[in-house]
Amino acid sequence: MGFSRVVWLAAAAALLARFPSLLWPLRPDEAGFLMVARSWDPGPDSLYGPYWVDRPPPIIWLMQATDAAGGAYAHRLVGAVGCALLVLAAAAATREVAIRAGVLGHSSVRRLCGWVAVATAAMVANAQIDPVAAKGELFGIPLVLASCWLSLRAVRRVSVGDAFWAGLLAMTAVGLKQSIVGGLVFGGVLLLASALARQLPPRAALRCAAGAVAGAVVPVAVVVGWAVVAGVRLEVLWYATVSFRSDASRVIATQNAEGATGRISVLLLVFVGSGMVLVLAAYLWRLPSMLRHDAVPVVATTTMLAVDLLAVALSGSFWTPYLFVPIPALALALALLVAHDHLGLAPHRVTVATVGLVVASSVVALVGWTVGWVAGRVPVEVRTGQAIAAAERPGDRVLVYGGRADIQWATGARSPYPHLWSLPMRTLDPGLTDLEAVLTGSDPPTWFVEATFINTWSELGTRPIERSLIRKYEFVRTACDRYRVYHLNTVDPVRLDVDCSTPWRTIWGR
Repeated sequence: MGFSRVVWLAAAAALLARFPSLLWPLRPDEAGFLMVARSWDPGPDSLYGPYWVDRPPPIIWLMQATDAAGGAYAHRLVGAVGCALLVLAAAAATREVAIRAGVLGHSSVRRLCGWVAVATAAMVANAQIDPVAAKGELFGIPLVLASCWLSLRAVRRVSVGDAFWAGLLAMTAVGLKQSIVGGLVFGGVLLLASALARQLPPRAALRCAAGAVAGAVVPVAVVVGWAVVAGVRLEVLWYATVSFRSDASRVIATQNAEGATGRISVLLLVFVGSGMVLVLAAYLWRLPSMLRHDAVPVVATTTMLAVDLLAVALSGSFWTPYLFVPIPALALALALLVAHDHLGLAPHRVTVATVGLVVASSVVALVGWTVGWVAGRVPVEVRTGQAIAAAERPGDRVLVYGGRADIQWATGARSPYPHLWSLPMRTLDPGLTDLEAVLTGSDPPTWFVEATFINTWSELGTRPIERSLIRKYEFVRTACDRYRVYHLNTVDPVRLDVDCSTPWRTIWGR
């Protein structure tokens, strides 16, 4: 059974709605991942070499491959294609849910798939989340939803092959962002609940479970095998990809949380404004009747939704791209809703209103972003880095303090400090002793950019840094009233011309 025209149009719309990625420079995470990928030099005590990042190798492999194939912005095309695939996966999962619910007739199933496809496209394309950057969340969610579709099909067909691929895709998504565990949760709960409800014979359930586990082991085995061949100690790999998060969580809990507190409000507003909260509310409202009809997929979806939302709530950082993570679970929730509605012969008016508002929000947000871009926006970070690049001499090194890898990227210079992100810096160099060693060593960086005030998170260790800046560096200027730029003391005058007025137009016109 093929997809309807509506599904294909929704997938195309999701892809095309990523056009802002052609109109804005690299964001900090993208720039940081690319810098890690381009300088990758693993060793026994270092997963990536010159720079440190708390991400598994697959996300860096992806950035490295896209960079080699099409340049620094090629990964954004992969993200756009991923959005289209997410919509197709939503339609495929809806088809499985509809068949399971007893929806009869190809036309009815295709119509339900269209409803969910349109809503999924609207959620993933909502510019309130992030229409520009492509990173782990955006790369991972198509794999998660495809895994959920295969899990549903594996249970219906008692297919070990489907279960294998479901496990493989779900674990591959975790390799792109550790918190994207929805595919594993959904598949595990679905299989367990099917066995407990006697919808699967015990032996069939065990075979599917074995297939899913075998599939999930493959990405793990690939990463571990690579680490062994590359000479990276496994405890180093484990800490960077798993254990670091507990240390980082303690740091977040004890340090100044003013920025994170402000982001909580933004995150909640986007969750409401994008219409995601409406999908959640409609699902919870109809939850009791859906449980009575067929509890197994409802329990699996509810558990997945709870885990995804909990991951966002416990992140501690509350960046808006985290809202990409619950989209697969919300798409499944909507699939259950429309299938349940169809048993009453027509979509419930609440479901219709929910989908309409989600689409309207997405259209308004994208138009608003475009209007703002037409009016003119200046990427101060990139302009600051470009100004330094124009003023620097061969061999100059630049250190950006405070986690703005986009500034570092724009300078075109390497950093002598391994921390391109603020959280690893705050966790692994809490007293800034490593930073002090870099500044006071025999080969200090030529330029120092204070992207964040030195004492933003803690007074600990800031005095030696401030003394080094006063003694060894000359303050040049504050770029666009935002970033303080310093240069090593020299008899020659240092001039820095930062363009704070020219808007950014496209990634080609930089």
